[in-house]
Amino acid sequence: MQNLKKYIAEFIGTCVLVLVACGVAVVLGCNTPAGYVGTALAFGLVIVAMAYSIGNISGCHINPAVSVAMFVKGDLTLREFVGYVLSQIAGAIVGALILALFKGSFVSLGGNVAQAALVAPYGEVGSLFVALIVEIVLTFIFVTAILGVTSRTENKAVTGLVIGGALTLVHLLGIGLTGTSVNPARSIGPALLQMIGGEFDAISQIWIFIIGPMVGGVLAAILYRYLDGKEKTPALKVEPAPMDAPAEETPEDKQ
Repeated sequence: MQNLKKYIAEFIGTCVLVLVACGVAVVLGCNTPAGYVGTALAFGLVIVAMAYSIGNISGCHINPAVSVAMFVKGDLTLREFVGYVLSQIAGAIVGALILALFKGSFVSLGGNVAQAALVAPYGEVGSLFVALIVEIVLTFIFVTAILGVTSRTENKAVTGLVIGGALTLVHLLGIGLTGTSVNPARSIGPALLQMIGGEFDAISQIWIFIIGPMVGGVLAAILYRYLDGKEKTPALKVEPAPMDAPAEETPEDKQ
């Protein structure tokens, strides 16, 4: 029952993320400075809101890349990891569906693709692999921030702010390159719904936005475990002082 509550929380959180944050991106567009910054802030602010509302229930992963990092770190069992990811993907699909209903269209729902800034210098094929690297690096940064701030209980009051700020930061860099995913569920939901509307670019490139974030999350967890590992200081071993050997008798002593 407790896990079911966690899965429901993850479903709701991911649904809200896609509906609101992708919705802001769709409404504002990212072709102007205001739209670009507004979209980055929307993703960050949604995370802040969800962290302080469902964080005490499920940890507010709302992202398979975060869940895989927690699995590698040992904070989730395999069953919990699968439950989290399925809940997140389902939430993302429902969030994209609600957004489509709001728009009255299944077109342009915030699906991720390699942007012109990558296609121009690297070409159609090369840009896909560069986009993969972008997603690995940005996810690594984002998940490392999460692992760091959640590793100390004294950070609890500012955890949501730090995570939301980190997500805003990676969006400010990544929107013009890949649209910024760093979250497979967030990409899967809009891509599937856009496919219904006849847009196939996002679904054709979905492998980038699944593999990249998951690899970035695993790398962040492995490196953070190494960096944060507490090395045990060996106990100081005190050797017993050797007993004084009896002094040899001198000729004078024998007399």
